[in-house]
Formats: sequence, C-alpha cells, structure tokens
Amino acid sequence: MTRLETEYFCAQCRTPFLNASTLDFEGLCPLCRSGVAGFDAAYCYGVYEDPLRELIHLYKYDKIQSLAGPLGSLLAEALPLDEGFDAVAPLPLHWRRRWQRGFNQSELLARAVARRRGVPLVRALRRVRATSTQAGLSNAGRRDNVAGAFACRPNRRREIESKRILLIDDVMTTGYTASACAQALRRAGASRVALLTLARADRRLDTSRASSRIPVEEPVSNA
Repeated sequence: MTRLETEYFCAQCRTPFLNASTLDFEGLCPLCRSGVAGFDAAYCYGVYEDPLRELIHLYKYDKIQSLAGPLGSLLAEALPLDEGFDAVAPLPLHWRRRWQRGFNQSELLARAVARRRGVPLVRALRRVRATSTQAGLSNAGRRDNVAGAFACRPNRRREIESKRILLIDDVMTTGYTASACAQALRRAGASRVALLTLARADRRLDTSRASSRIPVEEPVSNA
C-alpha cells in the first residue's frame, strides 16, 4: 500500500504540495492560515488509491466489518508516538446512513485505535442536520454544506472540556467535514483536536486525474 510521503506538506493539515511556494514561513498552507481547518494537526496512513482504496471499499461498502481491526492497526501506525490524547472520537453518521449501512465505519476504527492507545472512546458528536453530498461541489460549496452540521452531545461535554481529542475518519478529501467536526469539539471546550484518517486524496494530481480518484462517497461517509 502506498504511504503518503512527500517533501513538502502543510505543518497543520498535512496536505502535500509539489513545492514550498504555497507554504508560509511557519509551514502553513493558505487554508490553515485563514483558519478554515478546525483541527490542530492531521495524520493519515496512505494515499487513497489501490490497494488501500480497495480495502476501504470492502470494509465500508461491502460491509466486511472484520477489516476494522487490521485497518485500525494501519491507523495506529500513522499516529506519532509522542502525540498524547485523552479521548478518541469518531465522526458521526446521520441516522439514516447508519441504518442503511448497519454500522459507523469511523466508530469501529476509532474503537480499535482507542484500545491500542489505552484511552476512552467518546461518542461526542452528533449530526444536527442532514447535508447534501459533497461530490461535485466547489471548495466553497463543500465548506458551506457542512458548516454548522455538527454539535457536541450535551451529556458528553465533561468528557471533552480541556481534553486532547483524536478525531477519527476513514478518508479525507478536502477536510471540510472533519474541520466542521473539529470546530464543534472546540466549541465544547476541547483543548486540542487532531485528525487521523486511513487515507487522503492526493491533491497534487492534476484536475482531471484528481477528480477520478476523489472518493465518490467521501461526504456520504460522514453523512
């Protein structure tokens, strides 16, 4: 499987770049400089292409839940050992999507990571409104689509306040959905929020190739 390795990347969201011209002196990309990214750091295991892409599809769409353990091990490999967290939180599914799929793929992955790191799993977030699919939307459209779509569960605030939270999802494309979730955790009092995903779309590809590799259900995975 292809690990995501690059010489140039944003110090905060870890987006890869072809060169350093887009980054400022602190190593931040334009989106992170503008405060769009709600998380403090983002880590992922590899690039969203085969065979990792195939494994994720088998897990999520063919509903092979037994893959949660092996995929969770890959997630744990991508997390720096010196990063400490107080809790692990999965991105939530809309209740209709969870009913259709039968499980929340992010929650099973989060459970595996929480077990390996010895920290509690907290179902801290809920989706307060359904959103349209992100596929085909512009960056601004994607951001607006998920803005305010998530909130922290009131009975979980004590488990979030002043805590370092590790947010888990399977795939990251633009990061707007994860950012909206991270912002909800921040509003609930989290002191730090880091994102950990199995794979991310390689945005260094040219437009025609990138569009063919962006996961069709990237936003639906969080719907």
